[in-house]
Amino acid sequence: MSEMINITGSETTPDRTPKFSPIYSKKTSIPTQLWLVWRHHLGSDQSDDTCLYHEKDEEFYLELHQSESKEYHFVVSGSKTTQFVLYLNLSDPRKELKYVTQRVEGVDTVVSHRGNHFFIKRRSEEIFNSELLVCPIDDLTATTMLLPHRPSIKLQELQAFKDYLVVYERENGLVKVTIYHLPPAGEPIKSLSSGQTIQFIDPIYSVSPVESQFNSHILRYEYGSLHTPPSIYDYDMNIGKSVLKKVEPVLGGFDKEKYEILRKWAVASDGTQVPISIVYRKDMVKLDGTDPLLLYGYGSYEICIEPDFRATRLSLIDRGFVYAIAHIRGGGEMGRKWYEDGKLLKKKNTFTDFIACAEYLLKNQFGSKEKICIDGRSAGGLLIGAVLNMRPDLFKAAVAGVPFVDVVTTMLDSSIPLTTAEWEEWGDPREEKFYFYMKSYSPVDNVQSQNYPNILVTAGLNDPRVLYSEPAKYVAKLREKKTDNNLLLFKCDFGAGHSSKSGRFDILEEDAFRIAFVLKSLDLISCRA
Repeated sequence: MSEMINITGSETTPDRTPKFSPIYSKKTSIPTQLWLVWRHHLGSDQSDDTCLYHEKDEEFYLELHQSESKEYHFVVSGSKTTQFVLYLNLSDPRKELKYVTQRVEGVDTVVSHRGNHFFIKRRSEEIFNSELLVCPIDDLTATTMLLPHRPSIKLQELQAFKDYLVVYERENGLVKVTIYHLPPAGEPIKSLSSGQTIQFIDPIYSVSPVESQFNSHILRYEYGSLHTPPSIYDYDMNIGKSVLKKVEPVLGGFDKEKYEILRKWAVASDGTQVPISIVYRKDMVKLDGTDPLLLYGYGSYEICIEPDFRATRLSLIDRGFVYAIAHIRGGGEMGRKWYEDGKLLKKKNTFTDFIACAEYLLKNQFGSKEKICIDGRSAGGLLIGAVLNMRPDLFKAAVAGVPFVDVVTTMLDSSIPLTTAEWEEWGDPREEKFYFYMKSYSPVDNVQSQNYPNILVTAGLNDPRVLYSEPAKYVAKLREKKTDNNLLLFKCDFGAGHSSKSGRFDILEEDAFRIAFVLKSLDLISCRA
């Protein structure tokens, strides 16, 4: 049994004759053949395919993608801490894969191509926010440092063009985009010219690359903020000017000028400053400690919860809610160390950071203790379950979507998909130190005989990431232990997986259900008779 998970396309001549063959990867159920990369000649039988690479480590995954120049296929093999890259020159795809970077435990590399050079983003334990190197393709050991490691700036992403290199970096929780002009292809690259940085107007925002043409001088990117809908811009790298091309429409007479967006900082129990992104209606919110407040959090896998725009939030914000995002440790908003300080044996920092953010918002009158709801999904659902056990008195309501709440049991079962790869995130509970630490915060194992706020827990029957049995077990334990009469709802969708049902409007129905629960739990609507 196997599952095809990634295919890179082939090019054709004007008469549609294949110029070269595509390669694809498959994951199998055979323990000694977990991941394989194959080359397929178009028009031939699949049984004649050639195996190019075989990854046997169950903690590693494979990804395939083309370089921006479309001249190379890259095969990326990685785990949560280690990643290396192989390449196939598409001028002769019949050759074997070659290594750009070697497999070294704890070293993570990403590769881009332009001309006769590879650009390499490299991270290690010492170079935790990454550095940028360049090397000739014909001499991969002759690397030149272009951007050194900087403890306060995370090198996040590269985008190569024929004449430019675009670098996405993260500083103080926000992404900045810098463009460097490159020397003509074929010439040595000894350093980067002084770059030009794109200026953005909002105090907090989200920006990400959109596919651009390698031979063009136009960089296309998507920009948004908590009050700016997703907007596509074309940035002319020759003259340094952005042009707005498209804005996602928002129905209902939306006017961004009605909304205020802020960045505030809470102080965690160990003195760490934790950023909070905030949005509210200027004409509806009093900021006197009486407003309803929704606080969202995630804090795992180095995922950055960007202060971007979501139309579904307007249903609450336009009812006078303050909406806040806690950018807590375990995420990647403040760099690699921010992530490392919220995983494994430091995971509890994620929970205490979130509590500190809630306390800051209440103390500074961004919301009422009688009208605060917290929200998180998946690993964010773990966050919700953990903080409810720690400080149930702090919140009026909570939403835990497909929550990962039975941490120890799941991490002990290596037959569950993804478990072995997750050991680098949570720890391997077969080791005593991880077992007892994980058990000290796992929500199912720490439900107590105490009052809890109103709680909504959701699950998907077909969820392959968080089995529905986890939230079901959590709800059963709450029903057994809790000493209050507050709402405790368990909603298991028989047609959903981890994200939601696949119907076009089904996600909106889920959002409506969640919003109705929040409003009811905060006594902002009454039930029908």
